[in-house]
Amino acid sequence: MSEKNMTALVSCFVRAYHFNNCKPLIFSDYPAKKILTPEEYLSISTNMTLGIKFFNPDFEGSPDEALRWIVNHELSPSVLGRSAFCEDSLYKSYLLGCHQYLIFASGYDTFAYRYPLKNLHVFELDLKPMLEDKQSRLNTAVLSNPLVSFIPCNLTTSDWPNSLMSSPYKKNSLSFSSLLGISYYLTKKEFTTLIKNISKIVSPGSSIIFDYPNQNNRSSKNENLANGAGSPMKSTYSYQEIKTILASYDFLIYEHHTGKTITERYFTHYNDQNKNDPIIAPSSVDYCLAVKNPLHK
Repeated sequence: MSEKNMTALVSCFVRAYHFNNCKPLIFSDYPAKKILTPEEYLSISTNMTLGIKFFNPDFEGSPDEALRWIVNHELSPSVLGRSAFCEDSLYKSYLLGCHQYLIFASGYDTFAYRYPLKNLHVFELDLKPMLEDKQSRLNTAVLSNPLVSFIPCNLTTSDWPNSLMSSPYKKNSLSFSSLLGISYYLTKKEFTTLIKNISKIVSPGSSIIFDYPNQNNRSSKNENLANGAGSPMKSTYSYQEIKTILASYDFLIYEHHTGKTITERYFTHYNDQNKNDPIIAPSSVDYCLAVKNPLHK
């Protein structure tokens, strides 16, 4: 596919690597490796290993040790932390009666094929080439879920809500929206507009969850990786900016986490058993769960 999203491929690789090489699991994504071709998995592994001196100039060890160091120190922390937080929060919403899960920029997310919860309709929104590629991969991996709707769209334009409303999505029913990994690659105006448009099509009491780059300790390495993958990072935010954007469109912050609290909540068990190789969520990323004001008229 000529328009492969390398950021999505690497994220899928990270989840696959963690499932197959790390114990105890922080996040269990057992189908992730099936989404990648063997050639892609090997290529990403090799390229990451060859870049060890970029990540850690003083590293000494085998190629396998180099790959594990890069994944656990540079790639896994944000991907695993936000994924665990998202699906933990989604499940709680599901128990409270939410039966619609919107995955914005769904990429190679595998939730719908790991945990097909009864009566939970999953809507995957992404660019048409990405969704076509993903569906091809799902067919090859023999993964399916009848309660998945694929919504081809561009989230930076104003017409994606029309595409969603033409699907089985029910505007007046509770929904849970995942915007993981999106805020980095949108301008502040684009991100604000996305929140505005989501607010228009979700009912009061519905939730949105996202991670965002804060204004502390920007990682030039991660920025260079993003630039190399063709997805340059465009924005950072303060907590007050996020709070203001959400409040402008009737969202109230329900949970907010720093890297420290994500590490404490989701990585402690793993780190207790891997004291010499802990996984620490980055201090440059914060995580937010917000709910549309239930009192909204």
